[in-house]
Amino acid sequence: MATESAAAAAGPSPGAGADAKRRWLIGALICTAYLMIGLDLTVMNVALPSAQESLDFGNSDRQWVVTAYALPFGGLMLFCGRLSDLIGRKQTFLIGLLGFAVASAIGGAATNFEMLVTARALQGAFAALLSPVCMALLTTTFTDPKERAKAFGIFSGVVASGSGLGLIIGGALTSGLNWRWCMYINLFLAGIALFGGLALLQKQPRADVRMDIPGVLLASGGMFAVVLGFSNAHNGWGEASTWGFIALGAVLLIAFSAWQTRAAHPLLPPRVVLDRTRGAAYFTVLLVGAGLFGILLFLVYYMQTNLGYSAIKSGCALLPMIALTPVGTSVGAIKLLPKVGPRPLIAGGLLVTAIGMALLTRIDADSGYATHLLGPLVLVGLGMGLIYGAALSAGTFGVAPQEAGIASAVISTGQQLGGAVGAALLNTIAATAATDWLDSHVQGKPTAEQLGLASIHGDVTVFWWCTAIFAVGAVVAALLLRGGPLAAPAEAPAQKPSQDAEPARS
Repeated sequence: MATESAAAAAGPSPGAGADAKRRWLIGALICTAYLMIGLDLTVMNVALPSAQESLDFGNSDRQWVVTAYALPFGGLMLFCGRLSDLIGRKQTFLIGLLGFAVASAIGGAATNFEMLVTARALQGAFAALLSPVCMALLTTTFTDPKERAKAFGIFSGVVASGSGLGLIIGGALTSGLNWRWCMYINLFLAGIALFGGLALLQKQPRADVRMDIPGVLLASGGMFAVVLGFSNAHNGWGEASTWGFIALGAVLLIAFSAWQTRAAHPLLPPRVVLDRTRGAAYFTVLLVGAGLFGILLFLVYYMQTNLGYSAIKSGCALLPMIALTPVGTSVGAIKLLPKVGPRPLIAGGLLVTAIGMALLTRIDADSGYATHLLGPLVLVGLGMGLIYGAALSAGTFGVAPQEAGIASAVISTGQQLGGAVGAALLNTIAATAATDWLDSHVQGKPTAEQLGLASIHGDVTVFWWCTAIFAVGAVVAALLLRGGPLAAPAEAPAQKPSQDAEPARS
């Protein structure tokens, strides 16, 4: 007893400090890997005109450079989340990094449209492998509540700002070098994370889980069909390729839900999503994925088309939002989440974001950046930080370690599905609003000025819809989320110390 008292008085052992340092190095490589995934959601958007000119493909083909990434990313997420639980997170992480790097090299060296689209599809498949394993590694590496809150706060800043950074980096690389560097930059990021993974992660024993093959086919087929259907909506909502795929996806996902209640080894155990707090977190991420396109797509369109900003200038205009998102996660996930829990942070963050989107409805043809755009971007950045930090932590809290991969995959799936649905719906809303404005204000052929005003009217309509999306999300979050700090449910197995981090050597 005396020896134990003396040891306690002496403070933490050198080994404990080494373990903590190793955990934070693992956290850094996880953030690097996920940053690469986030960048590639948007980095090619501003490079598309240059790639189109270089590879000589038509306007109708451009959307496939984006869709080819989104389809496997959304469709394979649940399968890959369970795969990481099955074969081990270190193995999954390294395979995902290596595959993403190879796909990026192929895309950068593309000599024709088909080669580029194939590379983007491979990127999406390996992103589906990486995305859930990154969050699963974070969940199993940081089990101490204080460390976990800080780690998820930092990671949430990366998740929330990655797409915005993609627009800036894509513009800078395309303007300063050429569009191919939007692909080659992944080799640098993947190399860092691959080296860190080999050095820091320990090979994990196989989890006692089995692959639910019928569940994989139903879930992957359903997600694939839904994302493809909404992606095809740019051709018009009356097209069979739109409603046909959406209906097929809905049927497959309903069948998947029914099968999960009967399967001996379900791909997505119902207890993961039926928990009140986790379910509300997943719904929040879905709404945020849809509403965020109001900023990343329509505000960028407005700045470039109506205000005459260049690609890089419009990307830099988003810097206040990108810079303040980590501030929101620091204040929310690190300082407040352990004390007040996710409900006030998620509901409050959604409300702040809704106010920011409502302020964007004041734009017109002569709006100034400081007077009309800066304030809303600040509010959206802070709101997103509060939302992501709390939602990502709540969405994986209380799950057994062998289910961390699939729980993380649900978050990524919600974000991806929300983005696909949001892009299709908001595009349709904007186009319809612009057409209605022209019909009611213009007789004959419209002038360039009138077309610009119609476009602004469409953007304003979208911003009102985004305001409504975030406001509804705030109400739902306030009603569904439990009050108070996060507490693991009694039936959840206690988490053991992470097996993903290699123990410190004496």
